[in-house]
Amino acid sequence: MRHFLDFEKPIAELEGKIEELRRTTDAGGIDVAEEVARLRDKAQSLLRTTYAKLSPWQKTLVARHPERPKCLDYVRELITEWTPLAGDRAFADDAAIVGGLGRFRGRAVAVLGTEKGHDTESRVRHNFGMARPEGYRKARRIMELAGRFGLPILSFVDTAGAFPGVEAEARGQAEAIARSIEACLDAPVPFVATIIGEGGSGGAIALAAADRILMLEHSIYSVISPEGCASILWRDAAEASTAAEALKLTAEDLLRLNLVDAVVPEPLGGAHRDAAHTLEAVSAQVWDALEPLLALDGATLRARRREKFLEMGRHAMT
Repeated sequence: MRHFLDFEKPIAELEGKIEELRRTTDAGGIDVAEEVARLRDKAQSLLRTTYAKLSPWQKTLVARHPERPKCLDYVRELITEWTPLAGDRAFADDAAIVGGLGRFRGRAVAVLGTEKGHDTESRVRHNFGMARPEGYRKARRIMELAGRFGLPILSFVDTAGAFPGVEAEARGQAEAIARSIEACLDAPVPFVATIIGEGGSGGAIALAAADRILMLEHSIYSVISPEGCASILWRDAAEASTAAEALKLTAEDLLRLNLVDAVVPEPLGGAHRDAAHTLEAVSAQVWDALEPLLALDGATLRARRREKFLEMGRHAMT
């Protein structure tokens, strides 16, 4: 059964009626093809109308949709000869961040990403995509490895943020994130990051301080979650929808503010409705972003990347 969001209830009702009619046809041989076609057209029209005017809060819900393709889905589809790498060579392996080596369209690359998991077991195993310090140290290790061997870096970001637990803070969470961001900026190889769901706080930036930053149409990218912002500003998490509007966290907002470089269109109704089409679109846009960077030397890449992020700071100060 498909999971429907609260604002999709009218669509859910129509699709439920379509399914009932199909079962009627299967059971009794009654021809209801014309009625099914009519309801399907109505559902598609309602879906199109609904998704044409999503609020920032509704986009946040779509970005968090449990059926949305996750990092490992992109790895399985886009990366061949995949060899995962584990551990930070200091404390442990963190399953919230996945990384390794493989080939993207035949070219050897290093790949990083935050993995949320698809079901209860995998979500717990990957800590719902919230990395601990050892995860960011693993990411740094892989980025440094990529730089040493001249491998372009691809990252796929989907996290509510770094894990906020006491033990993570005790092991140097802030320092680990800062060092990971430093490794992003210092990498002497092409780096393309894609926000595939949630891009939350420093936990996302740690894998996304790249030459080119792509966002899926219904993904979000923000310094804090709407709920966290609402709790701080209004002392009430129920104001999350107001906070989402103020945070300018949608792909459209961030592209207009020059904080991301391109938006990848999603299928009607979101990436979860047609994962294969989404993965294909991301593959094409990642290659379009990566290809021109391959002609640049390491010094040029680092200088341009540094200037890119300094310019964001200058823009914020004006």
